[in-house]
Amino acid sequence: MTKLKLTSAEMVRRARTRVEEIETKDLIARLDDPDLVIVDIRDVRERQRSGFIPGSFHAPRGMLEFWVDPESPYFKEVFGEDRTFVLHCASGWRSALSAATLQDMGFEAAHLKEGFSTWEAQGGPVELPEKKT
Repeated sequence: MTKLKLTSAEMVRRARTRVEEIETKDLIARLDDPDLVIVDIRDVRERQRSGFIPGSFHAPRGMLEFWVDPESPYFKEVFGEDRTFVLHCASGWRSALSAATLQDMGFEAAHLKEGFSTWEAQGGPVELPEKKT
């Protein structure tokens, strides 16, 4: 068995020390802020299964760096806007790593500390995708 030099848990811990972490209740309070873009980096199947934050922009984690980079052929215009970006995943691990990576690229992003897992329980609205017929 290969011994890792740096575990995933340690990578998340390090990322969390250098990115802004937003509490669920605080993000819920800012939902009407027109300068805010909530970016859902979960897999499309997670969104289909458990719903999503209304108005959130879906950017799968595997494409995020390419969508943010204006020199990439995959660049998405939303990331060129002068707005506040808050990433989220299910538990706050992937979004912490992603926010740190974007920070390394020179892009400012915060993340939802506890992820989508506490969103509905704390009163956050959830939209469900339309059922395919």
